[in-house]
Amino acid sequence: MDNKEVLLLKKALERQKKARKQAENILEEKSKELYDVTSHLRETNSKLENLLSEKTSELDGIFINIIDPYVVMDLQFNVINMNRSAKEFLQFDHNDKVVNLSQFIHPDFMEYTQESMRSMIEVGSLKNYRAKIILDNGVEKWVQINASLVYDKNQRPIAAQGIIRDITQESEVKRLVAEQKAQLDIIVENSPLGIVLAVDGVILKTNNTFVDMLGYHESGLKNISFKSISEPENVADSLNQLDEMCAGRIEKFTEIWKFARKDGSTIMAKTRISAIHDDHRKKDYQVAIIEDISHQLEADRKLEASQNRLAALISNLQTGVLLEDEEGKIALTNQKFCDLFHIKQSPKNIIGVDCAESEEEYKKYFKSPKSFVSRIEEILTKKETVLADELEMIDGRILARDFIPIDNDGDYKGHLWAYQDITISKNYRKNLENQREKYSSIIANMNLGLVEVDNDDVIQMVNQSFCSMCGFKKEDLIGQIASQTIKFKDGSLIEKKNENRLGGVSDSYEVEVYNKNNSIRHWLISGAPRYDDTGAVIGSIGIHLDITDQKLLELQKEKLLKDLENSNQGLQEYAHIVSHDLKSPLRSISALATWLSDDYKDVLDEGGKQNLELMQEKVASMDKLIHGILEYSTANSSDLDDSKVDLNEVINDIGETIYIPEHVKLVIPETLPIIMADRIKVHQVFQNIIGNAVVHIEREVGLVEVLYKDDGEFWQFTISDNGVGIPEEYHKKIFDIFQSIGNNERSTGIGLSIVKKIVDRYQGSVWVDSVVGEGTQFHFTIKKNHN
Repeated sequence: MDNKEVLLLKKALERQKKARKQAENILEEKSKELYDVTSHLRETNSKLENLLSEKTSELDGIFINIIDPYVVMDLQFNVINMNRSAKEFLQFDHNDKVVNLSQFIHPDFMEYTQESMRSMIEVGSLKNYRAKIILDNGVEKWVQINASLVYDKNQRPIAAQGIIRDITQESEVKRLVAEQKAQLDIIVENSPLGIVLAVDGVILKTNNTFVDMLGYHESGLKNISFKSISEPENVADSLNQLDEMCAGRIEKFTEIWKFARKDGSTIMAKTRISAIHDDHRKKDYQVAIIEDISHQLEADRKLEASQNRLAALISNLQTGVLLEDEEGKIALTNQKFCDLFHIKQSPKNIIGVDCAESEEEYKKYFKSPKSFVSRIEEILTKKETVLADELEMIDGRILARDFIPIDNDGDYKGHLWAYQDITISKNYRKNLENQREKYSSIIANMNLGLVEVDNDDVIQMVNQSFCSMCGFKKEDLIGQIASQTIKFKDGSLIEKKNENRLGGVSDSYEVEVYNKNNSIRHWLISGAPRYDDTGAVIGSIGIHLDITDQKLLELQKEKLLKDLENSNQGLQEYAHIVSHDLKSPLRSISALATWLSDDYKDVLDEGGKQNLELMQEKVASMDKLIHGILEYSTANSSDLDDSKVDLNEVINDIGETIYIPEHVKLVIPETLPIIMADRIKVHQVFQNIIGNAVVHIEREVGLVEVLYKDDGEFWQFTISDNGVGIPEEYHKKIFDIFQSIGNNERSTGIGLSIVKKIVDRYQGSVWVDSVVGEGTQFHFTIKKNHN
């Protein structure tokens, strides 16, 4: 039953109610008149029943034409009189048998009926009594009774009269209406769509879905303007639609509206607005059904973007793509396909072309046209996926063709062809195969032993060089466990390395191994894991180099180094011994000469005194030479004690220690760097160079200057003077031991050789720039990070 039928029934019931109400009022007035007439009768109580009978006859005349059933009963519910409608409705005649009306009352309404009877006796009437009754044939009926009491002359109630109205159909209609309303409420409240009822654009009621959709409480949306929380996407069109609805020209329309949520965010919703009118078209309601399509719009946007990307991808693919529909017509293609087959039209212009006709036209481009056509027919008949089907073109190109059928739940929708020019890759693979054969031959005959094993250490491949190294034949090695067939001196090392290979570790290591003749050999092995196409470790590969001869040379070298170390140690000890043994007689000679000079100064003439002074100078020179030799012998042997060295302090100490003639000035920068070095060694370098410079200046004003610069990895220092200069042929010799220039007896020829030894230890270099008569510049470098 639809809503219109329910509305019609409701209207009919309302009209029937009004008519029956008027009839009941008339009946009550007539009953009152009759009661007044009977009350004036001054008959005895013994004649009451006769009077009632007579008056009932009169009432029958009055109520004979009343449509509704009319009944008079005593106060014990026994029927006294009833009209024809009552007889038909209750399906009995009171003249045939005594009937008590209480027998018709449904058990559920018995207590209610008794309560209503007591109430009527107290007030004299009963209005709108509603109950369910059961007739003799078992049929249940709903009735509404309006009744009043009948009194005797003493105003004592002696009976009751009432009109019975059958409201079974009305009750059923109400039940159906209530049931439909409950169902409608359930539908509305559980609908996934938002539902809004408004009048003149002001919200009256909403369902929970709409409330949740906007994040409000239901009370927060009542009595607010629909427009205050929404805005149509197409404002002009929506306003026009609303005007048309207000004018009554349309009853509903659908638009996309934007709704503002309580938290400030917005949603896009498909909104269907319908107009509903009351009975007199005096008041218009609007019902809006709102569907949140924000996610759908976002999905559509993403789908459109995806389709655009896919179209762009297909358009720019380096693979020729041809999509045929189920009728064999072109549905999609790209420019690469057109280029492969020399099609001058654009991809869009060939959509819809019959592919069967195109096959005949373009088969001429293939080396075997008949095979090309027959192969297509075979593929289309089987409708099975085909990959990398190779086609030879008459121009020498080779194409790879893929065929992919497309179906939707078993419904064939067409197929996809993909063509790719593999000429270059085909030739590459051919060349690669040739190279593989070439390098396989090289590997088989190279001097390095090659072995491949699986994850269980089972030998998969060896080359001839490995066989020669170990003394076994190939057939003796293939399929055998490598660590059990080849005898290694340290088997645990091999097991550890095999475990490393399984973990993807590559490394190199030395092993001692016994060959087939049980001779010990030294091998250098470089091992790496082997992977399959999926990246899983499937074994390892090892390259073996027999380094037995090198190992023997290395052992010899270690012995020679040990011997050399012992020899150097002996030389240092010898140098100290010689230094001590030589200095002792020198000190004795110096003491004797001093004694002679002191004891015989009055006896010795000038020649004797000069000879003694000359003897002292020679002793001093000899002592200096011995000291230089000792320093030279230890310059390259003692360990470097590196620390932070402030060169400002070093140069100042040297200036105060060495002899500097009065006419010579030592100039140093305001700030020299702090370097990591052995303070004693650095002091020796600067002192030897500066000491040489200050004593070789013959000008009236001598100048010795210390300079430096930061040269990245190195510190570079320069000691410049304006002395006599050094001839070019001595620029390298002066750094050799016992090499000196001129006849300066104070020079030992050892100082600069010590400088070179120390600078070499700091991975630096030393050199000289000089012009005779102008001056000299000594340069040397020290590496910053020399360890």
